[in-house]
Amino acid sequence: MKYPASLLQLIRELSRWPGIGPKSAQKLAFYLFEQPQEDIERIARLLLSAKEELHLCPQCFNVTDKELCEVCSDAGRMQNQICVVEDPGDVLAIERSGEYRGLYHVLHGAISPMHGVGPDKLYIKQLLTRVTPDHEVILATSTTVEGEATSMYLQRQLAPTRATLSRIAYGLPVGGALEYADEVTLGRAISGRQKIK
Repeated sequence: MKYPASLLQLIRELSRWPGIGPKSAQKLAFYLFEQPQEDIERIARLLLSAKEELHLCPQCFNVTDKELCEVCSDAGRMQNQICVVEDPGDVLAIERSGEYRGLYHVLHGAISPMHGVGPDKLYIKQLLTRVTPDHEVILATSTTVEGEATSMYLQRQLAPTRATLSRIAYGLPVGGALEYADEVTLGRAISGRQKIK
């Protein structure tokens, strides 16, 4: 049995989205088909509205609907700290922790030669123009091979700025048992240990 052409097109389009494979795309397509017309129209309007209203903050490259994003326009933030992250979702994750009150810089990806992503495809040049010797730059890229490569590249590029560079600590999740942690995580937890005051 063949699916109708319009359903196949929808499945193909959905499967292009990040994290959505062919089976998930098929499931989503059938789910959308079963929804009332007004719900589909509302989703379509929201997608179009988001595309029209949202843009990148010209300072940190986070997603915003204002001239500057909420963080960059907050004079109460620590102006001498810049936390470098890969994606806008990382900003939200760090903000939820409530532990950081500085600024951000969103790279929009990580260096990945295998996927054709070089430093020139990320917002690295813009970061270099922001950093002065008075800044602390916190590298908060992921622990993937690409994230680590990006962090090392940034360390080399930022060295001439004489800014203070730091890397976020990685370790064990709260409530996690040591026996279930992998060697890399345990190693990072040991090497990133802090003195007890």
